[in-house]
Amino acid sequence: MSVTEVKVLTVIEDEFEDLELWYPHYRLQETGAICHFAAKDANKIYTGKYGVPCKPDYSFQQINIEEYDALLIPGGWAPDKLRRYDEVLSMVNYMDQQQKLIGQICHAGWVLISANIVQGRKVTSTPGIKDDMENAGAIWHNEEVVVDGHIVSSRRPPDLPAYGKTLAEKLGHLTK
Repeated sequence: MSVTEVKVLTVIEDEFEDLELWYPHYRLQETGAICHFAAKDANKIYTGKYGVPCKPDYSFQQINIEEYDALLIPGGWAPDKLRRYDEVLSMVNYMDQQQKLIGQICHAGWVLISANIVQGRKVTSTPGIKDDMENAGAIWHNEEVVVDGHIVSSRRPPDLPAYGKTLAEKLGHLTK
């Protein structure tokens, strides 16, 4: 499956879950998607929980979210920081309003909560934030991947094969 010309943006901050950042990134690159990273500071190297580095392509300020077809938010401890940036919340809200693909895994549900987009939506996340998701009005499911329209959510690293496949399939529909 090729998704050439489809653009994917992954937002990052220190202490991202290494696998939850890199696995979807490489999976979507393999399909032909154009994949970028953005963070608060484009000149800083961000480090995952297990020490894997990531240098963003752009700062949040440099991003025109309208140019992207999908937004990915990896888990780890980074989402607790990402949800404090107005730029990230604006990106999430734009993607939601335009019904463009939003992928979130593990603790990334915190970002969707802070963007106020989970009310009445079917989602999953790490069970550790199940109460947070439900208290924000989400309908939480303990499944490896949950799709509700344009939102694809997943629980944790062991679910990455199903998450990556689902993201690639959803992006594939954009090219038809």
